[in-house]
Amino acid sequence: MDFATIFRLEENLNLDKKTLVFLRWIAIFGQLFSVNLVYFFLDLNFPVLLCHIVILIGFLTNIYLQFGLKATLLKDLYSSSFLMYDIFQLSILLFLTGGIFNPFAILLIVPTIVSSTFLSMGSTIILGSSTILLLFVLTFFNLPLPGMEEYVLSFPNYYVTGILISLIIGLVFLSYFGIRFAGETKKRSDALSKLQQILAKEYELESLGGQAAAAAHSLGTPLATISVVAKEMRKEVGDNSKLTKDLDLLIGQTKRCSEILKNISQKKIINDEFLSSMSFEDLLEEIIKSFKESSEKKIQLNTDKDTNKIDIKRNPELVYGLRNFIGNAVKFANQNILISIISDNINLYILIEDDGLGFPEDIIEALGEPYIKSRSKLSKSNAGLGLGTFLGKTLLERQSAVISFENGSSLAGAKVKIKWSINDLAI
Repeated sequence: MDFATIFRLEENLNLDKKTLVFLRWIAIFGQLFSVNLVYFFLDLNFPVLLCHIVILIGFLTNIYLQFGLKATLLKDLYSSSFLMYDIFQLSILLFLTGGIFNPFAILLIVPTIVSSTFLSMGSTIILGSSTILLLFVLTFFNLPLPGMEEYVLSFPNYYVTGILISLIIGLVFLSYFGIRFAGETKKRSDALSKLQQILAKEYELESLGGQAAAAAHSLGTPLATISVVAKEMRKEVGDNSKLTKDLDLLIGQTKRCSEILKNISQKKIINDEFLSSMSFEDLLEEIIKSFKESSEKKIQLNTDKDTNKIDIKRNPELVYGLRNFIGNAVKFANQNILISIISDNINLYILIEDDGLGFPEDIIEALGEPYIKSRSKLSKSNAGLGLGTFLGKTLLERQSAVISFENGSSLAGAKVKIKWSINDLAI
């Protein structure tokens, strides 16, 4: 296994120092309270002085962590080092107070679980292995449980083994859950980050269009003034002056600038339609046209059942979401793609169907989640990780859409159904 992968070195993992400091303060004061409660209130005998020394060292390390380290985010190595110390500190306290038979032995698995949630898998494996090793040691080597010195108490071997196995199973299960939970959260965060970058780019292009139109409007007057002055000077110097050619060039270039600005203004007028009202039919025809320019596959738009031709407000989320699903249909279809609009007074549906192999059965229930991949041999080699589907689904759901996926369309392939309530689409 790749060392850089297991420790996720390229991801620059960090743990918030405040979080770790707070967790360690809870542990330290909890230990101090428990030790004093058992010794002074319950009047049970055990090496209380040694326990206080161990807790004091932990207290000093946390003081250093809080005030000595200036960084607000602790790197994976520093974080795992403090967590490793916590494991050994608690192990010493457990050794002094009954070992694995101490009810607080369950807390020994906490540092590893924290690591599984925030740090790399490599750090988690090291901490988990150390914890398991120390659990074995505490099972066979420990001072008597406080209050048990006067009693002859012997636990059966199978009972001792059961405690040990239960703690190890709890450690492995919760660590695995933490790793999976952290991994899924990171994948979703990365996918949403890409989504925000795409939308930011779309809105940036719109903004540039507006700025270009404003510049065209502002520069129109000075260019007209330059043109008028140049023409008057041309009349004054006549045709035989040395400046005649220069003035003709100036007039020509001024005219060219005016035409360029005029074209920019006209493009902005077209861009303004991007934010104006339009029907779903017009929007889909525009998207389909862009795919026909780059693909030879047959894309058909059916509007026979579109009885409520309402106008909608076009925006980047809607356009990009629909383009994702239509693009996937074009990518995986054999030859034909059918897009249908069905509407009434209550709902509007867009159905995107193709004649491909359909959605793999092993992932159809998970479609819409990021970073999924089918194990089916029928899946095409160019199948991705579901990021496009996730982005498209997320964008359209932000526009109040409900998306479902199924196989067995009218073209015998995949089928995506996108549903809106008419009230949600009203401008």
